[in-house]
Amino acid sequence: MFGKNKAPGAEKKPKKARKQKEVYVPIPGIMGMGEDYHIYHMTIADRLMAAGLGVAAAVAVGYVFFNSLIAAAIIAAGSALFLQKPFGEYQKKKRLKKLLLEFKDLLETLTSSYSAGQTTTRAFADAQSEMSNLYGEESDIVAELKMINAGLQHNYNIEDLLLNFAARSGLDDVDSFANVFEVCNRKGGNLKQIVGETRSVINDKIEIEMEIQTMVAASRNELNIMMVMPFIIMFTMRGLGDNMTDNSLTNLVVKFTALAIFAGAYVLGLKLVDIKL
Repeated sequence: MFGKNKAPGAEKKPKKARKQKEVYVPIPGIMGMGEDYHIYHMTIADRLMAAGLGVAAAVAVGYVFFNSLIAAAIIAAGSALFLQKPFGEYQKKKRLKKLLLEFKDLLETLTSSYSAGQTTTRAFADAQSEMSNLYGEESDIVAELKMINAGLQHNYNIEDLLLNFAARSGLDDVDSFANVFEVCNRKGGNLKQIVGETRSVINDKIEIEMEIQTMVAASRNELNIMMVMPFIIMFTMRGLGDNMTDNSLTNLVVKFTALAIFAGAYVLGLKLVDIKL
């Protein structure tokens, strides 16, 4: 007749809110200048290159494995779209690697300027001219130096400009340099020594990376050769008239399974040879 009293804590618990996917917010440059290197905007040429690689791979798979232009066309459409993001990531890493090399040369130029007794403002102005001659006006490091020199002319602190560059680049070496430079500049430290030591550390790191890349180059080549071998074997079997080249249900299952294994092995192999410091 009467409703039973609910035990404490028996009230219906509110549903947990679903975790929303975090949206990356680009880091703005000072004075509205500067680019966030965490984000790579693919050009039309990049997209065409990615699509071309996807179509080439699809034709190889569709024709050699399935002996079907229709299968090649279907796979090509999917591959052309699928490779857009991985190719963009590859281009982003390539750009950051180039930026690090440019930054290393920038530190060498700054070291020479500080050794000659130049002020920070003059040292960065000379560095812009030197980097323009070395890498061209359209290079990323020249764009950063233009922003830094413009900021210095508008009375921005060099520390804030360098820290902003470090945040947008996402490079550990740039971030370390910016933080050490900030402390050294405010405490009246030896900028020549700081810049020189940072350049030496980056040089050593790059040399170690090059040695590692040389050591794993043979393994990377073997991986690429092993991925080509299935296509050579299937092409040879087609020439011999083997039944495995037929598109029966059993053969299709075997072929799709083999392709999945090859793709997974290739991705795993790339991760194993991608050694980072």
